[in-house]
Amino acid sequence: MATRTQFENSNEIGVFCKLTNAYCIVPIGGNENFYSVFESELGGHIPVIHSSIAGTRIVGRVTCGNSNGLLVPSITTDLELQTIRNSLPDKVKVERIDERLSALGNCIACNDYVAIIHPDLDKETEDIVADTLGVEVFRTMVAGNVLVGSYCVLTNLGGLIHPMIAVEELDELSSLLQVPLCAGTVNRGSDVLAAGLCANDWSAFCGLDTTSTEISVIENIFRLNEVKQHVPAQTGVRTDLMDNLHR
Repeated sequence: MATRTQFENSNEIGVFCKLTNAYCIVPIGGNENFYSVFESELGGHIPVIHSSIAGTRIVGRVTCGNSNGLLVPSITTDLELQTIRNSLPDKVKVERIDERLSALGNCIACNDYVAIIHPDLDKETEDIVADTLGVEVFRTMVAGNVLVGSYCVLTNLGGLIHPMIAVEELDELSSLLQVPLCAGTVNRGSDVLAAGLCANDWSAFCGLDTTSTEISVIENIFRLNEVKQHVPAQTGVRTDLMDNLHR
């Protein structure tokens, strides 16, 4: 199910958190109520890591990652990098990227198999994304917006996309990503989805302003109401999903 929460009176929790099937990074300096929401849902299944990036708490917007790896901007300090590396599972690669567009979370959206990126990212950055995250990479836009990481949230089971996306573009993106997609909003109509929502294959967290209708859309597209093991999705899940989608 999707869980509503706030970070210091802000409903933009996706700005402050990075959630994947293998780990969750939350900012330092929050209150215990905020941390307990994540610990109760994720604790015992994946590590919940407390860290900052370049001394800031907007870890969700400046990092990008999946079960295979984590990308952090060049402004990340050595101490922060070491803390994160020591806390992550051994299989997760960590790479610091020297990229002009340093808000990586705004510029890249990915799951464990595929990533879509800002059209203006460097070719070297594209190669690092493919290698570190173990994904196919595509340069594209979402509903005319270049900040693809801001306007969509992806898991291995589905994706939530900017509400103004055209039907043809939605179908094209769904075919490209090989997961079912749905247009939607968070926090009572906000189209900046990744700012107000973070999700993995069995859980999602969104801002307190998110309505019950928005919650229902989130739970349906990410299949959160289904009984699943609390582990990363098994190999072949994308093929099964698309087969079911086209039946």
